[in-house]
Amino acid sequence: MSLSDPEVVRREYASEVGLEARRSLYDTRVGPDPREVMWNEIVGAAPRRVLEVGQGPGELSERMRRELGLDVVAIDVSERMVELARARGVDARVGDVEDLPFPADAFDLVVAAWMLFHVPDLDRGLAEIVRVLAPEGQLVAVTNSEYHLDEARSHVGFSMVGRVSFSRENGAAALERHFARVERIDVDGSVTFADGDAIRAYLRWLVLARDENHDVPELLEPLVATTRNTIFVAEKAE
Repeated sequence: MSLSDPEVVRREYASEVGLEARRSLYDTRVGPDPREVMWNEIVGAAPRRVLEVGQGPGELSERMRRELGLDVVAIDVSERMVELARARGVDARVGDVEDLPFPADAFDLVVAAWMLFHVPDLDRGLAEIVRVLAPEGQLVAVTNSEYHLDEARSHVGFSMVGRVSFSRENGAAALERHFARVERIDVDGSVTFADGDAIRAYLRWLVLARDENHDVPELLEPLVATTRNTIFVAEKAE
């Protein structure tokens, strides 16, 4: 199973249930919120026209439109995610980052939050993002480290190392093939798993672990796991 398998992506995002279950884990987060770090980068870019690819339920697109007054378009391969985003008033459309239905130089900023690891042909997707960006336009992309929450995964012998196509570890190299400048911003914190049931719930909704059987030893005390998120800011050449 791969995070970039189109059938896996289709199945995973046909409903918002799994996404919301994974998000709920971060209710116990201690430390900086990568979403706010991403937001600061968006504000600092001072864009006018923005494309969000893989917008999910559309909270970020809605916020950019509402708080910054930006002209925002969003695309997602999931009809359900598009439906949810439209319910928020977002101009959301079914579409694929590998074949963007927009002319060249159409956007000042493209945002890709926790989605580039789902793209089957990452280079093709990045080339399309570059094509629709205006000269000196920027991509703000968010992902995780291969060692994100590694303490919880190690508890059951499950590893993500080498299994993510766009991560903290390999994201810069992928972006540098297409962009003139790439900046990496690491944002680390922690979450707490109260007991074995909390780890089982996490694994149940973790895409790559869901179809595997894991023996989860009981915890003698709450387990603190490190969140390792990364924001990449990449700039197109003039």
